[in-house]
Amino acid sequence: MKEIHFKDIVEEVAGMCQRANYNLGDDVYSAFKKALSSERSETGKEVLAQLIENADIAQAEQVPMCQDTGTAVFIVELGQDCHVTGGLLVNAINEGVAKGYGEGYLRNSMIYNPLNRKNTGNNTPAIVHIELVEGDQMVLHMTAKGGGAENMSAMKMLKPSDGIEGVKEYILSVVKVAGPNACPPLIVGIGIGGNFERCAYLAKKSLFRPIGIRHPDPDVAALEEELIASINRLGIGPQGMGGSTTALDVKVEAESCHIAALPVAVNLNCHASRHQTAVL
Repeated sequence: MKEIHFKDIVEEVAGMCQRANYNLGDDVYSAFKKALSSERSETGKEVLAQLIENADIAQAEQVPMCQDTGTAVFIVELGQDCHVTGGLLVNAINEGVAKGYGEGYLRNSMIYNPLNRKNTGNNTPAIVHIELVEGDQMVLHMTAKGGGAENMSAMKMLKPSDGIEGVKEYILSVVKVAGPNACPPLIVGIGIGGNFERCAYLAKKSLFRPIGIRHPDPDVAALEEELIASINRLGIGPQGMGGSTTALDVKVEAESCHIAALPVAVNLNCHASRHQTAVL
């Protein structure tokens, strides 16, 4: 049985929160560069160039790449032979988020209650999903999820008779409605199947996959490619100013569901797709 101490988790999480906000991932940065070379709109090219410059400044000066430093969302792959000592795992993550956001001068965006709107003052609580896996390691996946793109996300219980064409039509409708509000170019995460709450989680989980990595199922991978092309034909473009780059990538996760159901969730991520992974 491997033991991981509470304080080690706190320190790792604090660093992840800061790195995610300061350093754009290589996959996203490369996608910006690729889009810049293929974008057909001059305005779109200018916006993409500004996004690249913004990422360069953020990394060089170790400052946030966006004023919305996000909700801290974690997917924890917890090995069944791994034991946390000195406190509870979720408490350690929340303490790490508070430390990272406080010491990193990152904006606090979380509120105690959606009705009273009072800020918690330290960007907690984090959203934590725990998946029990084999082994004795703990793998922490973290994203700083911006509010604007999250607000434009949506979920619908389609009818099985709607079929794959209904699924594609719904996904495109969500992106159309979002328009410039989700700060494109987007990464579009899609969950299909499960049930009401599981479908939304699948959409969120898909966003943790690096840009350009296709789903291992060839049918799902083909759907991802088709959706990328369809979304980029919408003409929304970088920051909604027109162009051929509305989405940098589309990622789909699909699971079993009830015979009477066809749940579909679309979780949009803005151009600041901020992710970190740590292994303890």
